[in-house]
Amino acid sequence: MKLETAMTSDTELLALSHIMPPAHPFDFDYVHSDASDDKLKEECGVFGVVGVTDAANFVALGLHALQHRGQEAGGIVSHDPEQGFNSARRFGYVRDNFTKASLMETLPGPLAIGHVRYSTAGSKGAVIRDVQPFFGEFSMGGAAIAHNGNITNADALRKELIERGSIFQSSSDSECIIHLMARSLQQNIPERMEDALRRVEGAFSIVAMTRTKLIGVRDPLGVRPLVLGKLEGEGWVLSSETCALDIIGAEYVREIEPGEMVVVTADKGVESHFPFRRQSSRFCIFEHVYFSRPDSIIGGRSVYETRRQIGVELAKESPVEADLVCPVPDSGTPAAIGFSQESGIPYAMGIIRNQYMGRTFIEPTEQIRNMGVRLKLNVNRALIKGKRVILVDDSVVRGTTSRKIKEMILDAGAAEVHFRIASPPTAWPCFYGVDTPQRDKLLAATMSEEEMRQHLTVDSLKFISLDGLYRAVGEAKGRNAKCPQYCDACFSGEYPVKPSDQITKGFELKAAE
Repeated sequence: MKLETAMTSDTELLALSHIMPPAHPFDFDYVHSDASDDKLKEECGVFGVVGVTDAANFVALGLHALQHRGQEAGGIVSHDPEQGFNSARRFGYVRDNFTKASLMETLPGPLAIGHVRYSTAGSKGAVIRDVQPFFGEFSMGGAAIAHNGNITNADALRKELIERGSIFQSSSDSECIIHLMARSLQQNIPERMEDALRRVEGAFSIVAMTRTKLIGVRDPLGVRPLVLGKLEGEGWVLSSETCALDIIGAEYVREIEPGEMVVVTADKGVESHFPFRRQSSRFCIFEHVYFSRPDSIIGGRSVYETRRQIGVELAKESPVEADLVCPVPDSGTPAAIGFSQESGIPYAMGIIRNQYMGRTFIEPTEQIRNMGVRLKLNVNRALIKGKRVILVDDSVVRGTTSRKIKEMILDAGAAEVHFRIASPPTAWPCFYGVDTPQRDKLLAATMSEEEMRQHLTVDSLKFISLDGLYRAVGEAKGRNAKCPQYCDACFSGEYPVKPSDQITKGFELKAAE
């Protein structure tokens, strides 16, 4: 479906939703699983390619590699010199939608961008108009944009834009960027994007496209990730993570720097500049702990190695006598390996994950829902019985999953259960693009470590310290309290960008110590 309109005036804003309808209604046949509901959800992943034949097929592969960053929906926009802009948005997994030849044939051209989504800002659930990339038609041509992160002043911007006549098509904060671009008086789309992003607060890694250009931008603090890759010939790639470069055989070039904008064309390559005031980087430390795939590289460092080192630090900080170290799969595995190596306690797969959990033909009755974690995880009874078990997990959010896993371990005959958590207590919500419960729903916001241990009814519970986490990511001296090197607001309550909209709604920041 072509995305062409006859609009030519700067003040006549775009047609945002010339979008192909979903191939099928959203499938509500997912079995409820506490194992996923009790985790922080990554916001989304972005991917773009320029300078190759059938760029959309490369984007589909890249989005498949980024599926862990968002499983709710995905979208691709492509441009072909003869057919113009084309778009497809679908609910569900990339593999279920963007592997169909009938769909991919509608997305021709040498330039394409894509997005996988887990809803944070905006409405929850199946709303096709909230699925990115968003598209806008301007007087100098069309542009599409895919945004990873969260705009913390989106409510204020939306109110202002609506009062000035803008008509929003979605509930997503990302749409504000398109409307701000439409109102800019700059002469080309990259300059309009710069103009718009100077009004935006919060976190953003953006992959955008015009008819000929692939554009990548990171916010001045570099909270969310974005990397540049090179394909053979004239092809270039922008991606949330390096693991998505591997799947298409692209060479990793470098990270897009905080506050940097790159404009990439097949003939001229990469043009870079810095439109924002330079600031100290505050990259999200939870990307190291959980969000990024373990086979990705962040800041020149293997995510897997960082997580293994977290386990080493945990073993040093919180030793305990036990017979087995068992990961809560899959996110706890590297840290459990590190804990085992440092402590000398044998590593064992005491919990087995059902790799095929997901959609089911089973009617999601209340009885099935109550099975919760057991549908996804099962205890290796022969291994666990009579043993003192250390369970290593990446985080504790609400604590519901931890309690159920503990019950499963005890039901299998374990003598003792000790939890070791590969992140500090999550006591504050994230406003930079991570779906976090309200603060009063976070276990660590209302309980001390000992109270959490009693609540979970385990023999011991220990979290890695914030200093220990910093050491694991390569900061030998731990966290610099006056100038932290990462955004760790979910642990410390210290927000590098004030969440303006949330403060307006009554959210109270941490009092100065």
